[in-house]
Amino acid sequence: MTVHIVGCGLAGLAAAVQAVGRGRSVRLYEAAGQAGGRCRSFFDPVLGRTIDNGNHLLLSGNRSARRFVETIGSAGELVGPDRARFDFLRLADGRRWSLDLGRGMLPLWLLGARHRVPRTIARDYFALVQLMLARPHQTVADIVPDDHPLYDALIVPMTIAILNAAPTEGAAVLLGAVLRETFLRGGGACRPLVARRSLDAALVEPALDWLGGRAVRPQFNRRLRGLEFARGRLAALAFAEGTVAIGPDDAVVLAVPPAAAGEIVPDLVVPTETRAILNAHFRVDGMAAPPPGPVGVIGSLAEWIFVRGDVVSTTTSAADAGMDEDAGALAGRLWQDAARVLGRAGPVPPWRIIKERRATYAQTPSQQPLRPQPWTAWPNLFLAGDWIAGPLPATIEGAIRSGDRAAELACGVEGSDPAAR
Repeated sequence: MTVHIVGCGLAGLAAAVQAVGRGRSVRLYEAAGQAGGRCRSFFDPVLGRTIDNGNHLLLSGNRSARRFVETIGSAGELVGPDRARFDFLRLADGRRWSLDLGRGMLPLWLLGARHRVPRTIARDYFALVQLMLARPHQTVADIVPDDHPLYDALIVPMTIAILNAAPTEGAAVLLGAVLRETFLRGGGACRPLVARRSLDAALVEPALDWLGGRAVRPQFNRRLRGLEFARGRLAALAFAEGTVAIGPDDAVVLAVPPAAAGEIVPDLVVPTETRAILNAHFRVDGMAAPPPGPVGVIGSLAEWIFVRGDVVSTTTSAADAGMDEDAGALAGRLWQDAARVLGRAGPVPPWRIIKERRATYAQTPSQQPLRPQPWTAWPNLFLAGDWIAGPLPATIEGAIRSGDRAAELACGVEGSDPAAR
């Protein structure tokens, strides 16, 4: 049996690693000239540095992602503080604080005012429990309104970072699912983790090396044009360069974006709306000791700031309104925010703006029902991606877990029905 996997983003790579680990032969195809999908890295000649297309944050409780990097041997490439601490700055008044969840299971941090959002009390955090009990039709703001003590300082930055949507439109069930797997399990599951060198070095290159050591090498620049069916099964993959026959015992995992899947899979319903993410990278000479982790910025265009070596990066989620703004003007505004956080002065350093216009599907209550299941009407065709139906939002953890599920289904693993997870 051969599992054919179309797409070398994280969902496709996870599916390939899972299928090979189960003893299956794997063939891997990718339309682009490199693997990684949205989690890709490249050398930027202006900065003279390797940068990621965007900033991605993992949490220590992301069990599928942690298992993935342990399998491919790159766990050491994910680094972060030794405790679940998140630093924030409100630009309006310059006030800084930390949300410090500690290391253990018990939420003892709620008892100390210096570990909480300023001017909040312990019972305010019951709102997070309410999010875990959300119903499918509710937005985050339906449960935690804008007059709640946590709204501006925690709910807004957390929702935008996790759902790529404002609380007024983000699906509360998705945020609640993340909180169940992290916050509910204590500080030990909430430590922020980032790529030590690059996303490629942490997630992509080690996966390709691991697969290559098992005779699986992607075929790049192979764009899927269509699918051919016969006798109720998927019979062939039609690429621009030719057709690949699917054997009677073979299976296919389609790990491509929703729009691409919707074009080639008959009658497939997929999410139709997307949301953008804006990222900026600056090379800053003479950087002092960086913050121990990402810094959330309240009331600014730059919502999160990351520092890796002498590269300062910013992320602005749900950024559709800024996609047509001049890149130079955006760089100036984003650097002004970053400079205040880092205590820097001077002109805008060398920069690179990256606009991801379709970074995620719109994670709203109206789009959630459009996420298809990983199985299809054909018994040998399965779907993977962070947009496939499941409890988690469009994150690295969601993509990897989806790839694992699709591979289990393709391999005929008992109990792999994702609806039960």
